[in-house]
Amino acid sequence: MMAEADPQSRAREWLRSVGGRLTPARLAVLEVLLGSAAALSHHEIEDAIERRGLDVDRVTLYRVLDWLVERDLAHRIAAEDRVWRFNAMDRVQPGDHAHFHCTRCGQIVCLDGPDSTAGFALPKGYQPERTEITIHGRCPRCAG
Repeated sequence: MMAEADPQSRAREWLRSVGGRLTPARLAVLEVLLGSAAALSHHEIEDAIERRGLDVDRVTLYRVLDWLVERDLAHRIAAEDRVWRFNAMDRVQPGDHAHFHCTRCGQIVCLDGPDSTAGFALPKGYQPERTEITIHGRCPRCAG
């Protein structure tokens, strides 16, 4: 059985798969997202990149995140605090899905499970485009 590739190798492979240039900023941002189990804010991503000794200005970071989302390499999640958080698409099931938001530490994770639109009956003529469901509570670390 083959071991899972490290975040850097996976980031390079993913960027090549969509025909994207392998810029230092794209690689760094995607590596950070691939290495995180939880969704990260712009600030958290920026801090993680700086800890690696790289310098990516804020505008470039926003552009890279938008580019990754547009190419389905990353997923953008709206939080109650009005801060976008991002996950690599390998942490996300395709289509709409639910999230868990820890009310104590603020961590947001994508949940596996059935399509988030399941169980909702829309009035006749309504056509859903996307669904956002967030379950609020405490993560295992904060609950214990």
